[in-house]
Amino acid sequence: MSAVADLLTQLVRIPSVNPEGDPGTDRTGEAECAKFIADFLTNLGAEVQLPEILPGRPNVIGRFPSDRPGKPRLLLAPHTDTVSVLGMTIEPFSGEQRDGRIWGRGSSDTKGPMAAMLQALSDLKDVIPTLSHEIWFAGLMSEEAGQHGSISLASSETFDFVLVGEPTSLEIVHTHKGSRRIFLHAAGVAVHSSTPDKGKNAIEPVLDALVFLKAEFHRRFGDLTHPILGRTTMSIGTIRGGSKVNIVPEGCDAAVDIRTLPGQDIDGFVADLKARFPEVTFTTAGAAPLWTDPENAIIQKLRGCGAGLTGAPWFCDAAPFSERGVPAVALGPGSIAQAHTADEWIAISDLEAGLTFYKNFLNQLA
Repeated sequence: MSAVADLLTQLVRIPSVNPEGDPGTDRTGEAECAKFIADFLTNLGAEVQLPEILPGRPNVIGRFPSDRPGKPRLLLAPHTDTVSVLGMTIEPFSGEQRDGRIWGRGSSDTKGPMAAMLQALSDLKDVIPTLSHEIWFAGLMSEEAGQHGSISLASSETFDFVLVGEPTSLEIVHTHKGSRRIFLHAAGVAVHSSTPDKGKNAIEPVLDALVFLKAEFHRRFGDLTHPILGRTTMSIGTIRGGSKVNIVPEGCDAAVDIRTLPGQDIDGFVADLKARFPEVTFTTAGAAPLWTDPENAIIQKLRGCGAGLTGAPWFCDAAPFSERGVPAVALGPGSIAQAHTADEWIAISDLEAGLTFYKNFLNQLA
């Protein structure tokens, strides 16, 4: 079996499940995976750091030697965490090589692209110092929840271009939607439902806010479209309130997921909601949309290696860099259709094609 396939098998066998939500295992966090990558990069001659971003959850950052100072910096950046293994129909950490595929959590998203990047760096370790760019590698923690790793690195280091590893079928994702989640909460006073006027119903103001939010969203943004990404969307995902039908509810919570387009003003939208519904507390979280000019010189080199341009409805670690003015894209082997699935896998032929692509791209920088 090829070296890149064996490397991916080793990576899949290291659990690095994001602990947010229900991970489906007690083997969570990125530390063990980051340490494996750190040893791999050190053996290639990189200067390696393991900055702890959250307790026990580091990024791993490698800076390769260069034959002269002052070169522009190019970062290769897959993420080290995976989604939950709850409900998987295969052994999540087997890394089994069978039927021309490698199976297990992260094999597609995104340890497959990571393995191809690392193997390309290994195969070209003698060439890397002579390239036109200073090469960096980062295994970013927490992409699947909060993007803490990419946000931290984007705010602490400067780069001239960032190539994020994601399963894009070797297409260049230079634009993608963002996500803004709006969380609504209202507090009430519980009393017997036969005398509701003596209490305060927490569900009612949240319902009023949701009805208005939906109508106002469509009024403001219903005609907003992007030539590649299409329309912005809104989904009311959860609503929870009350305990029994004969008790006036003392609390209510709801959550809304808006998929945003580059340039869309969600901050102003949320500010107006807060002013209109003072009984409701609004908090937000999310990820920025991505837009990188397709005429960028590095993108042209990627296209010269055979990659086409595309957009995506999902978001990734490219956006925190792009927000700070750094050109960033996502590109890697494998299909997003296999990401997060109950029997996640990547075709070995796709993995090897990714290795070839990354090597060809790096050689373009000679």
